Formats: sequence, C-alpha cells, structure tokens
Amino acid sequence: MSKVRKKKLNVNGETFVLYLSEKQIQQRLKQLATKISKDYNGRIPIFIGVLNGAFVFMSDLIRHMTISCEVDFLKLSSYGDAKISSGKVTMLKELNCQVEGRDIIVVEDIIDSGLSIDFMRRLVSKMNPRSINVVALLYKKKAIKIHTPVKYIGFKIPNKFVIGYGLDYQQQQRNLRGVYCLENEKEV
Repeated sequence: MSKVRKKKLNVNGETFVLYLSEKQIQQRLKQLATKISKDYNGRIPIFIGVLNGAFVFMSDLIRHMTISCEVDFLKLSSYGDAKISSGKVTMLKELNCQVEGRDIIVVEDIIDSGLSIDFMRRLVSKMNPRSINVVALLYKKKAIKIHTPVKYIGFKIPNKFVIGYGLDYQQQQRNLRGVYCLENEKEV
C-alpha cells in the first residue's frame, strides 16, 4: 500500500488520520459537477482556481462537468508555512482571462477564516462579471471570520488542521488522495 492511501501517516513528527477518502471525495465531486452543470446549462463559465491548493480539486471537478468551461488561476497567500491563517492576503499571480460579462466560478480548496475568498470576490467583482459564485471542497463554519456566500460546498468539516488532496503542510502532502486531519486535535 502506497503512502498516499494509508489511513494514518506521520508528517514532520505529527500523526495524521484519514478524514475523507478518495472515494468519498470523488462521489461528492460528481454531485457538485452535476449541480453546477445544471445551473450553468447553456453558458460557458470560467472556473478560477486559487493556487496552489485548489488545483487538484478543480482538475477533478471540471472533468466531471457536462458543460463547456474555461479555466484560469490566481495565486494568493494567507498562510505561508503556518497551520493557521496569517490574517493577511497577498496576491502572487493575477488572472489572465477576460472576466467582464462572464459567469465566474471561484474554486477554493478550503474556506476557513473567509479572508481569501472575500478578497477574491471583491477582486473579481471589480472586473464586472455577469455572475460570480464560489465552490469549495471544504468549509470550516466555526473558523469563519468574514462571511462570504459559498454556493457549492463539498464537505463541511470541523475546525481542524487538514492536509491532502491539494491541501499542504509546509508545501508538502498535496499529493495525498484523501484528506487527513491531525490525530487527537481538539476542534478550536
């Protein structure tokens, strides 16, 4: 059994346990893609992924879509190498697509404080899109500091540190096929 399929793993001296399996994630992505495809039938939305974390989720999500779409990426940072948000959002890569008059779907790996997604919504809204909605793989309701509408949510999770399926710990572990949380971590 490879490292990316274990139920428990050690990362930097800390033990992580499987929280969401690859099968659970893929089943939920199919449901999200069906709903988004229905909602955007007859339109060609632009999926804007927030790098680096959302690339795995976005890649799998759009492969389940039954409508045409475009993709672009924006890179933000609010964590650095820490386990909690720094509270400051910095843009590291800008968009290359034409947003004005288009349907935009912002793709986030995880929404916890809400700072990054609020920053994204405000940024994209200034570009006069036809519509803007958000799809997030994970949503930590108890961690939210800034409430921003999220139309499509993969999983609501407790306020715990998670890695895998695009989510990193010091820029590593994104390749895990499931989502893992710290063992014995109490919800904050």
